[in-house]
Amino acid sequence: MTFEDLNLNKPLLNALEDLGVSTPTTIQEKAFSVVMSGQDVCGIAQTGTGKTFAYLLPCLRLWSFAKERYPQVLILVPTRELVEQVTTAVQQLTKYMSVETAGFYGGVNMKGQMAAADGKIDIVVATPGRLVDLILSGALKMKNIKRLVIDEVDEMLNLGFRPQLTRVLDMLPVRRQNLMFSATMTPEVDAIIHDFFHNPTVIEAAPAGTPLANIRQTVYHVPNFNTKVNLLEYLLLNRPDMSKVLVFASTKALADELYEKMAEHMPGAVGVIHSNKDQNFRFNSVRQFREGVFRVLIATDIMARGLDIAEVSHVINFDMPESPENYIHRIGRTGRKDAEGNALTFVTEKEMPLLRQAEALMKFEVPEEAIPAEVEISTVLIKSEIPEVIVPNIKLKLRSTTEGGGAFHEKLEKNKKVNVKISHKEKMQLKYGKPKKRPKKR
Repeated sequence: MTFEDLNLNKPLLNALEDLGVSTPTTIQEKAFSVVMSGQDVCGIAQTGTGKTFAYLLPCLRLWSFAKERYPQVLILVPTRELVEQVTTAVQQLTKYMSVETAGFYGGVNMKGQMAAADGKIDIVVATPGRLVDLILSGALKMKNIKRLVIDEVDEMLNLGFRPQLTRVLDMLPVRRQNLMFSATMTPEVDAIIHDFFHNPTVIEAAPAGTPLANIRQTVYHVPNFNTKVNLLEYLLLNRPDMSKVLVFASTKALADELYEKMAEHMPGAVGVIHSNKDQNFRFNSVRQFREGVFRVLIATDIMARGLDIAEVSHVINFDMPESPENYIHRIGRTGRKDAEGNALTFVTEKEMPLLRQAEALMKFEVPEEAIPAEVEISTVLIKSEIPEVIVPNIKLKLRSTTEGGGAFHEKLEKNKKVNVKISHKEKMQLKYGKPKKRPKKR
């Protein structure tokens, strides 16, 4: 099947032709007619299968010009990068249409976005938090929304956006079409579907946890961080086919540490992005990686969903992610649009249980490959690898050197008693000022 076989209008077909795309992916083919029918849809497909066009094409085909300035389509995504990515995709597909699109996300001044929201908008792409802010400010009206798309809903819930998401859903018109696309199904996703969707049609392009068949996976057993760096440098030096390499680190600190090591040997060819970097820095890093200025881009898991970069030759799991689903999302950055992809994973003995969890999810054992003999096996450990020796802090109670113990205190003068035997004569002397004698007994 080609896009010509779908019920697309000429402007959309011309835009797809300009993009050099002629054949729909499985999820695009399955979703188109169902979305066009007006039903609520729950689409399950792995990263790299074309989910964005799967909902954009039918939404744009159903879109009709309206004089009112209020948006008709709302697309919710979890990250700023995805806002930019989806907005760009809409603009590419509406090249020959009069569709106004705006993207809204947090981390930037809201005044400019409020001004943009006050103009005519047909399609809104936003993160849930900033969208709530704009609606509550009165700058953005949602009363004309006909279609709601929630993209990467599982990641949205993982990032803690459930309160904002449910608030947005409560603010929208009751009569609307709901479309949800996700790579995995979780109990939280099921709860959203149960509470806000109306008998959705489930479309599954690939079972959850299934990696793309065109991705070749390899695992290297590596003892420590510095040996991983040595192996990565060796592979980049000796493998010219590693032309555009995306490296995933599990934490921001490790990403920065790896970047410092790699930048020493490959100045100007390595970039890094994570949530601590400001927005312009992240956009520029991704742009330079897309354009080929950077051969290597180091990223954290939060970026695994927000990157749609063509022709990534290799994904390298510098260390294993905490969840097996994130392993699937990471390697899905390569082998996109039916291209051949490669995923290499560096695993220490401590990370082996995480690899086994990923293999159990995929129902696939990743082939092992020996470290090349030329790679130096380092014995130097970084701070996070050094076993922490915990010395118990036992405080001994010292014996007091003061006499009488710590609770001893002097008595008040009035409380001091001295046992002195006083005669009757002395008592009378004290009482009457003169001695008195007892009368003699008769």
